[in-house]
Amino acid sequence: MSNRFAYGVVGLVVALVVTAGIVVPHLLPTRAVPGHYDVAAGTDVCGTGWTDPAGGTQTLRITNTSVAGVEVQLEDPRSGAVYLDAEGLGAGASQTYRVRLGSGAYRFRCLPADADAVVGPVVHLHGAAHVTGATPGVVPVTRNDLIPAAKAYGDWIEGRLPVLEADVRRVAADVHGGDRAAAERDWLTGHTEYEQLGAAYGAFGDADTAIDGTPASGRTALDDPDLTGFHRLEALLWSGAPVSASAPVADALVAAVQHLEATFPTARIDPLDIGLRAHEILENALQFEATGATDAGSHTNLATIAANVAGTERALDPIRGILRTRYPHLAATDAALAALTARVDEGRHADGTWTPLADLTTTQREDLDASIDRALELLAPVAAICDIRRTS
Repeated sequence: MSNRFAYGVVGLVVALVVTAGIVVPHLLPTRAVPGHYDVAAGTDVCGTGWTDPAGGTQTLRITNTSVAGVEVQLEDPRSGAVYLDAEGLGAGASQTYRVRLGSGAYRFRCLPADADAVVGPVVHLHGAAHVTGATPGVVPVTRNDLIPAAKAYGDWIEGRLPVLEADVRRVAADVHGGDRAAAERDWLTGHTEYEQLGAAYGAFGDADTAIDGTPASGRTALDDPDLTGFHRLEALLWSGAPVSASAPVADALVAAVQHLEATFPTARIDPLDIGLRAHEILENALQFEATGATDAGSHTNLATIAANVAGTERALDPIRGILRTRYPHLAATDAALAALTARVDEGRHADGTWTPLADLTTTQREDLDASIDRALELLAPVAAICDIRRTS
């Protein structure tokens, strides 16, 4: 998934705001900006009109001169690093972009929808080699770059599923033994184990719903007759109902995990999912866990958020080699995740219990939300960096 969109708005130009190396369109008021160029892009010409530029801000009005859609990239001709990636420019359409560049060699690459790439002439910018706020270039990621990462992550998931099975077996044994306290404790262990596997949920298919589904709209985890898995079991265990009432749900949870364990080796993790889920895991945590929306009685949302942070770090691990040379804020991202973990761990108690969200002070809630927001801000470019870009 890319965060790049185009906007055509009278009286506005699109300013390319660079977030850690990814060109992201952003609207700014029209004003006089040095370095305006009308650039033609299509199947017969590419980059004409960008002549004798000086380093600094480049305002580029790109017009698709062909009869089909085209993607236009501004790149370093030697390294292939991309400074601008204008996707989905329709036939005859024009769009304005801004980049900020130091002196050096650049060229446009035009990628028509159903034709070979057209490479424009190399253009040499003169002036200062380094300019403040320069747009960083990002070397495009290929499918071949991501396939090993997806395989490594899949191997890690496959190694965790036996642990998950052992966890849910213990819960079922506790339930059948009538030990509510043990069942609640082991439920939390199993649930947080599963919540660390978030980048693979797409490959889990229907098993994800069976294991960790949430109630239908207008229902609760206790009264939704179709709900199964961790949240149904949570609702029963913490409702005060006889422990024996949880036995069928606990057994079904074991069966669902066993089915996942048996079928996952033949499943396929989409290579694009790793970078995408690295951000989405915490997005979901902010929307559903930090709000308490998924709480079915255990009041352990902080534990789930902690597991989600761990899952985010696990999703980042196999793509670190890709990010290390493309994302200058990777270290800051790691620091933000560590800070979020420390913030959440303030709600962890020595006996294994967690502070309910409702018991957090206003300051604690604000600090938690701010920590999640900071991590999300830094994770946002990861999916765009790991988006597979066409180069030919």
